[in-house]
Amino acid sequence: MTTRAPAPARSVFPALGTTATLLVTDPRALPDAEAVLRAELTAVDVTCSRFRPDSELSRVNLTAGAPTTVGERFAGALQDALRAARLTDGAVDPTVGNALIDLGYDRTFASVRPDDARPVPVPRAAPGWRRIVFDPRTRVLRLPPRTRLDLGATAKARTADRAARLAAMVTGCGVLVGLGGDLAAAGPAPRGGWRVALADDHARPAPGPGPAVAVTAGGLATSGVRVRTWRRAGRTLHHIVVPATGEPAPPVWRTVTVAAATCLDANAVSTAAVVLGDRAVGLLRSTALPARLVRPDGGVVRLGGWPPDSDAPAPGGSR
Repeated sequence: MTTRAPAPARSVFPALGTTATLLVTDPRALPDAEAVLRAELTAVDVTCSRFRPDSELSRVNLTAGAPTTVGERFAGALQDALRAARLTDGAVDPTVGNALIDLGYDRTFASVRPDDARPVPVPRAAPGWRRIVFDPRTRVLRLPPRTRLDLGATAKARTADRAARLAAMVTGCGVLVGLGGDLAAAGPAPRGGWRVALADDHARPAPGPGPAVAVTAGGLATSGVRVRTWRRAGRTLHHIVVPATGEPAPPVWRTVTVAAATCLDANAVSTAAVVLGDRAVGLLRSTALPARLVRPDGGVVRLGGWPPDSDAPAPGGSR
């Protein structure tokens, strides 16, 4: 006689302008795991939201040009953002805040005007992450004058990693946390891994069977130019900015999905690939991370041992 393991339990709710998805291998652990996730989401919102005037990030941006002491959680988020900048040689840069505001992404995405007649200001290059002065020991930060940080992408991925790890520690079971296109797995995965469907929009997956991978640990991130879009002065704009120009990344890739040991690293590389366009293949080959890149016409490029489009395990960091 054999007994079958209970099916994973799930909780889904809105958070951080996207959708939070939590799965646990033990249904009894769902309340405790959800409490961990909600606490992490609250903390990152208070710390790193660009849209809350009372967030620590808003305070830091107001002090640009002068030294200011930041809290431990903000310091960790900043160090992760700087690590992503180093990993991608500046393709992902936290100093793009002003560029996003100039493009019209100056409020939560749900509140962004879908079609704005105002002209787009002349684009400006981001000040650059190398101009940030930060002492991790004293937590004293000095931004270049008139700089606004945006920690959105890396802070969300960091939160997925932290929440999955902490929830697995608290519950002792397998946990998968998804925040939009950022996923992190920790603890013992279900047999065969967590099945993850791939789509342009996590909230609107294509009907019927489609490409999927099985994730047992680590992180998976998808970045793209099709979902967070709006129009301004007749142009279609999106939220992934080229730091060197202040312009939205050209649509060389519709989506890029990367697997890595952490969601933070996967997100940094997937975002950088969108920014780099045709040069993304060189970056991905240098990292050796498994990646799936989709062109606007639907053509797919697989690198780093990414499996065929079927329900197969994702290789590398997400095993």
